[in-house]
Amino acid sequence: MSLPSIDGSYLEGGGQILRISTALSVLLKKPIKVEKIRAGRKDGGLKPQHLTGIKLLREISDAKLSGAEIKSMEINFNPEKLKSGSFMADTKTAGSVGLLIQSALPCLIFSESECQLHLRGGTNADHSPQIDYFENIFKPIAFRMGIDFDLEVLRRGFYPQGGGEVYVKTKPVIKLKPIELVEFGKVNKINGRAFVAGSLPIKIAERMSETATNLFKSVYPDILANIEVVKERKSIGNGCGIFITAETTSGCFLAGSALGSKGVPAEHVAQEAVDSLVHDLECEACVDQYLQDQLIIFMALAEGKSRIKAGPLTLHTKTAIHFTELLTGTNFNISSVDSKTNIIECNGIGFKIN
Repeated sequence: MSLPSIDGSYLEGGGQILRISTALSVLLKKPIKVEKIRAGRKDGGLKPQHLTGIKLLREISDAKLSGAEIKSMEINFNPEKLKSGSFMADTKTAGSVGLLIQSALPCLIFSESECQLHLRGGTNADHSPQIDYFENIFKPIAFRMGIDFDLEVLRRGFYPQGGGEVYVKTKPVIKLKPIELVEFGKVNKINGRAFVAGSLPIKIAERMSETATNLFKSVYPDILANIEVVKERKSIGNGCGIFITAETTSGCFLAGSALGSKGVPAEHVAQEAVDSLVHDLECEACVDQYLQDQLIIFMALAEGKSRIKAGPLTLHTKTAIHFTELLTGTNFNISSVDSKTNIIECNGIGFKIN
C-alpha cells in the first residue's frame, strides 16, 4: 500500500513536522511516510530527541514503525490502536522533555482513561519551550479547550547531561471545545523566576531578576514585576536562566524566557527574555510567539470555530498549519488586524474516538 507522503524538509523543516504528523497519524489512524527528515539542516535526519518521540508514539498506538534510527531521513509509521496506561521516554541526552509532551499530549487526552508519562531529558533546553512554559502558559489556556493534565518536575536537567525528570498525568476528553482569544485587555501582572542550578552562584539569578525588574519598570511603571530568585535543589548539571509571565485583564497569558550560557552576562540573558515578552505585549497579541503553533493541532481537532489573536506568524506556526490542514482536511484562515497582529481562525473537525 502506498502511504501518504510527508515532506520533512518543508518550511520549518525540523522536528515539529514529525511531532504533528505522527500525532495526527495516531488519532486519525492514517499510516504515513515522512521523507527528507530535517534534510535542510546541517545535521539532517533523526536525532535522539526525535527518535525518542516517535518511539513513544509507537508505544502509545502499537504502531508498526520502520526507519527509526539515528540520522535516518525517512520513516514509515502505521498506528493500530490508541492505548491508555503508563508510558516512559528517555532522550538519554539534554533533548527537550517539553517536546516529548508536545508529541504525546494530543494523543493521550483522547485515550479511554487517565494516562501517566514519565519523561527524562532536558527540562530547560535551547530552541524549545522551558518546562515552566507548559505549567504556566500552555496549561491554563489548554484547559479552556477541555485539555486537563497535571505536571510535576521531579528534577531539572540541563545541557549537556540532561537527566531531568518530569511526570505528567493526563485526563481523558471526549471532544475539545473551541477557543476564542481575541481580546487583549491590559497587562496587570508580571511574574517570573530567575534560577541557577548546580555549582553556579545565586548572584547570577539575582542579577537576572534585578535587570528584568528594572526593564519592566521602564515599560510598565504602574506594575511591579515579581521575579523570584531560585536556587534549584534537584537538578543534574549546571544551568541558569529566567522565565517571565505576563497576565492581562482579559485572561491572556504570555511568556518570555532565556537560558544562560558560558560567557554571556546575566544582564544579557534577562534582556533577551524581557525583549521577547515585551514584543508580544506591544503587539497586543493574545497568544505569544511560542503558543501560536502549539494551539494549531488542537484548534483543528476541536468542535466549532476557534479564533486566536497573534503577532506576526512564526515559521513554526505556518508549518503547523500546513501539515495540520494536509492531514485533517480542515482549513485555517489568517486575517490581518493591523501591521503587527493577525487573527488565526479554524473550523475544527470535532474529532472524537469512535
